[in-house]
Amino acid sequence: MKFNRRYFLISLGSVLGLAFNSCKNLRQSKTTNVENFNSQIPANQTISPSEISTPSTPAPPGMFAPKRGDIRLVVISDLNSSYGSTNYQPQVEKTIPLISEWQPDLVLCAGDIIAGQKLSLTEENIQAMWDGFDRYIATPLRQAKQPFAITIGNHDASGYIKSGKFIFAKERRLAQDYWSQHQKDLNLKFFDAKGFPFYYSFLHKEIFYLIWDASTFQIPKQQLEWAEKSLASSQAQTAKMRIVMGHLPFYAVAPTKNKMGDVLAKADELRTMLEKYNVHLYISGHHHAYFPGYKGNLKLLYSGALGSGPRTLIGSNLSPRNTLIVVDINLKENKSFYTTYDMNTLAVVDPQELPEKITGINGSVLREKEASLK
Repeated sequence: MKFNRRYFLISLGSVLGLAFNSCKNLRQSKTTNVENFNSQIPANQTISPSEISTPSTPAPPGMFAPKRGDIRLVVISDLNSSYGSTNYQPQVEKTIPLISEWQPDLVLCAGDIIAGQKLSLTEENIQAMWDGFDRYIATPLRQAKQPFAITIGNHDASGYIKSGKFIFAKERRLAQDYWSQHQKDLNLKFFDAKGFPFYYSFLHKEIFYLIWDASTFQIPKQQLEWAEKSLASSQAQTAKMRIVMGHLPFYAVAPTKNKMGDVLAKADELRTMLEKYNVHLYISGHHHAYFPGYKGNLKLLYSGALGSGPRTLIGSNLSPRNTLIVVDINLKENKSFYTTYDMNTLAVVDPQELPEKITGINGSVLREKEASLK
């Protein structure tokens, strides 16, 4: 009996030692992978088995791996730094190489990818910004053959008009020149590209996307007529889902942007039009504050800022954060779910921390009830 007990204890110790070493090696492997991506896991963040990437839950090594839907989008926005900047902040440069690890079907950018909207910028300044964007953002996505769509922001090519002319006509011309050269690189199946890059539509994996020029608070009447005609088309209506993207949002969510001119004019009318054609989701930028909202039957995704100047939400004391959003779509149930990362800490944003309701200058937005899919 004594021999057996001793043998049992020795065997048990060996098993526990092997288990400890296996766990230790797993943690070391995870740490090494994350360091290879110049990323950093917070000291208080623990990796559980459910967070380890598998073919059905792809994600960068060491980061939470959400359950993949039928379609996966990665949404980024407001990448730029100060006026005239030709490079990007560290969290932007760190994030772009990670995007392919989520294995998205499509990457969407909700505008402000360069730092224009300043009349003193020369043509050489503006061209240098587009060269910087191509080097830091577009080239890595292009090399990965990643389908990519953008909407024009106010700092890219503002559509403000005075006395019948574009105030920033030079910026709009150079933006059009850049995107005309790289339109084929986006790997998109265009439905209507006559207004590209300012407004256009395309079909991608059974979803119809409409991009309009919301670089100012007022979308031109002619463009709204085009948008309604496009959404009413058989191509749009027979698609399994419809998504619209523009830079300015319908309603305010950030205190410093809670004023007319920083939200779309006649927001309720625009929202009603999108609801009429069963648009599932409207994606916007500009307010630099992440919020998974909805109003009526339309989901409203405020994508936040990956670049400089993240902002707080109205009625919230949470610190501003730079965000990237993974959107997983269940086509059969007509649902979409968000996994949003703070790209400074790599932690997932808990939607329950966000306000249940935000009331701004032109209306209220409710927080999405089913923000994430575990």
